[in-house]
Amino acid sequence: MLNVLLNRVSITKDNKERIILNDIVFELESGKIYTILGKNGTGKSTLLKSLTGLLDDRFYSVNGKVIYNDKDVLKLDENELQKIRENEIKYIFQDPVNSFDHLKTFGYYFNKLTPLSLTRRGAGGKVENEVDELLEFFILPDSKTLFKMYPYEVSGGMAQRISFILALLAKPKIIFLDEPTSGIDAPIVNLLLIKLREFINEGNLALMVTQDIELAKNASSKIALLSNNTLSKFTSPEEFFYLNPLRTEI
Repeated sequence: MLNVLLNRVSITKDNKERIILNDIVFELESGKIYTILGKNGTGKSTLLKSLTGLLDDRFYSVNGKVIYNDKDVLKLDENELQKIRENEIKYIFQDPVNSFDHLKTFGYYFNKLTPLSLTRRGAGGKVENEVDELLEFFILPDSKTLFKMYPYEVSGGMAQRISFILALLAKPKIIFLDEPTSGIDAPIVNLLLIKLREFINEGNLALMVTQDIELAKNASSKIALLSNNTLSKFTSPEEFFYLNPLRTEI
């Protein structure tokens, strides 16, 4: 469960404050995929980053509350925030290649995960390597090959898939996805949705922001529209689109 009440999110540049988001109120429940639709430049990424304090506070100001596990995330110290980002709420960023350190191989990121998250028990109690299973599922090199590679050696679509796999392996309760299909083609999108649905069926929740209307229709339990600095109410895809036919274009 995540409860959000953002009174205002603003940015200050050249001593001038510009309000990006106003009166953002929503509640997310486990077992659902929530989607925020909006045009480019409406503040979707800013909203997502504001939820766990990822905005640069030298420029951004966030006024409000984000309640997770009965705590206001925005009031936690940096150590507590880091623990939540590592273990509870994982991000898949819009620019996945540059979300990695280009001086570190992918092995560095996988090796940061706990050993138990890299394996699971299959049929008959046999221990299976979940990393290679996921890499094969997403049509990526095996772990022996991938772990030696650097982020600059892969495409944006590959980096997006790797980011998603790392998020799944961390066994979080929430995954945030920022334009998760921008670098991948339709068959890979379908694979991502299969794993995302498995993730929420385990009692977790996902929140994604996108301009992709077809993705929102196919994947979402609830959809809201971000426009004019604020967010509409989350409703079912049927209500969002079919009772509001003008929303077939964002």
